[in-house]
Amino acid sequence: MQKGMRIMDEMDSQKSNRILYLYSELLDDKMIKKSEADRRFHVTEKSIQRDLNEIRNFLDCRNMEESSRDVLIYDYQKKGYRLEQDGKTGLSNAETLAVSKILLESRAFTKKEMMDILDRLIENCVPKENRRVINDLLSNERFHYAELQHHKVFLDKLMPLGQAIRECRVIHIKYSRLKGGAAVERRLEPVAILFSEYYFYLAGFIEGIDRKSFENADDPFPTIYRIDRIEELHILDERFRIPYADRFEEGEFRKRIQFMYGGKLRRVRFRYSGESPEAVLDRLPTAKILDEAEGGYLIEAEVFGKGIDMWVRSQGERISDYTVLAGGGKIK
Repeated sequence: MQKGMRIMDEMDSQKSNRILYLYSELLDDKMIKKSEADRRFHVTEKSIQRDLNEIRNFLDCRNMEESSRDVLIYDYQKKGYRLEQDGKTGLSNAETLAVSKILLESRAFTKKEMMDILDRLIENCVPKENRRVINDLLSNERFHYAELQHHKVFLDKLMPLGQAIRECRVIHIKYSRLKGGAAVERRLEPVAILFSEYYFYLAGFIEGIDRKSFENADDPFPTIYRIDRIEELHILDERFRIPYADRFEEGEFRKRIQFMYGGKLRRVRFRYSGESPEAVLDRLPTAKILDEAEGGYLIEAEVFGKGIDMWVRSQGERISDYTVLAGGGKIK
């Protein structure tokens, strides 16, 4: 009887030591792999899994009591367990609310997709006792959410496109054009995924096509495609190479393009007579104020294509003397 109790006590002690060791490793940002831990302690992987479950239960109880956000997660890429600690990962309540508001304003996804994304965002980032507050603050916008007219689900294309960009793989797409209705097929060298004015876009260089019919046949910049209009997508085994010096920098490109209308790089100048130039400087990140006078602000900016023309017209009388200094004429 006493011998049996000693054995049980020894087993409990060994288990406690294992759990404490695993937890200390996790606190040191180390990865726990069951196949390695079982060899270290001469136990089965099932025993290690039970130890990890004990740690997860402990964290769940502590999270509820202290509103901390330490979570034990399984990393599928590295095939091991790691600890995501409060302050290192995750979003605060305010950040979750802000991101949710931005998502709703973007209207980028179908209603079902948007609601699912918001539910998971709140569930994973907000403690249980605070979720009702966040949901109440979002409830009206969620109820009145209006999805875009295309009603397309395209999230499944984003990661394959991202992987093709990362690995410099040529892609073949079937694309539904806005004008003409008929779908076209293109071989592309994809270089970036962009988001603007409700839509996700793919930027890519076209392969094997006569560009003589294009408005700007010598355009050195990629063509822009709305991802929701990609009917078919095939990632090919062929790879392309762009020298580092000629790499496409979507951040710089994004500063200069309006409404995703491509075209020539132009320098424009105009006078803005609105109350504050911030609206212009925020819309056109490359804009600079050249002069400030009683008649308003003289502003110059570097932009791509004709999207700027649409924006200028939308400003009405607040913009005057609009001139294209390079690449075109003057808007009447």
